Amino acid sequence: MHDTTRSTASARQSELSTANKSQRTLAALQVFAGGACYGAMATTYKLAYAAGFTSNQVVASQAWFGCLFFVLAVLIGRARGKRLSALPVRTVLKLMGLGALTCLTSILYCYAMSVLPAPVALTLLFQFTWMGLVWQTIMTRRAPRPIEIASAAVIVAGTVFASGVYQTGIAGYDPVALLCALGAAVSCSLFVTLSGKVKAPCGNEQRGAIVCAGSVIMSLTVCPDYLVSGVLTQGILPFAAIAGFFGLMCPVLLFGLGSPHLPAGLSTVMAAAELPAGLFIAMIVLDEPLGVIEWLGVAVILAGVCLAQLPELIGNGKRHGHCSSEHRATA
Repeated sequence: MHDTTRSTASARQSELSTANKSQRTLAALQVFAGGACYGAMATTYKLAYAAGFTSNQVVASQAWFGCLFFVLAVLIGRARGKRLSALPVRTVLKLMGLGALTCLTSILYCYAMSVLPAPVALTLLFQFTWMGLVWQTIMTRRAPRPIEIASAAVIVAGTVFASGVYQTGIAGYDPVALLCALGAAVSCSLFVTLSGKVKAPCGNEQRGAIVCAGSVIMSLTVCPDYLVSGVLTQGILPFAAIAGFFGLMCPVLLFGLGSPHLPAGLSTVMAAAELPAGLFIAMIVLDEPLGVIEWLGVAVILAGVCLAQLPELIGNGKRHGHCSSEHRATA
């Protein structure tokens, strides 16, 4: 009887371990996909600038249209009988704060992209990969594991080669723009980190709409006349729709789903999918060639992302092996 109980407990432990592994894997893929969605933004910004639109107009477009898409999703849910949840004011403010953070990232990054060469702006933005480890250390009071530091270092090194900044360097550029690019890295790392910390008992559509409302309010600081300026009739709509969907709606949704199940540092590392995705999109849409060094940089970034997942894979493997051994022993 005792052996049967131990065997049953071992089987349940194995099932829970498998379920946790599946949940963590799905969460990592969601954050990875959210980062990849950001990859469409560099090309979108370049095309919008070439069409004569300013960085502030692009930022406002991203905020307003991201909010519009979520509002439409909420209305569709309501039409299907889904009710809205009553949330505490404090929770609403926290969610709107998330939106303000992601909009601040766009404001700083768009300005940096309009002044600096794209490789320089990208490389500085990608410092968010190790900044996430700093936030994790502050929040958990636990020093990052060596493999987490190694993973972030590998990704940053890959970024230098994939972005092409190894050719241009960062010396001699506008110091304000350089600070803005670094500021974008700080706000981006905070957004990804806090996306997993701010919990709200409501549907994903409602959560996203509140987050984007905060983004819209923040965008008013740089483009208060967006709706009445006439820019919507001057050809910005395609860029606005792409920026709102890939630059706000998808990341907010995917980070909100995946980040709560991952350590803060791992979330920012997984979001490093942005640069490889951005390079692929630029290659296809803008016909920008990628050299051997750039491809090598992409491979290094992806290797760093895989390295970040290694402890989870090894840990689950050990747990499964332990459970199997225990099951054989009790049998």
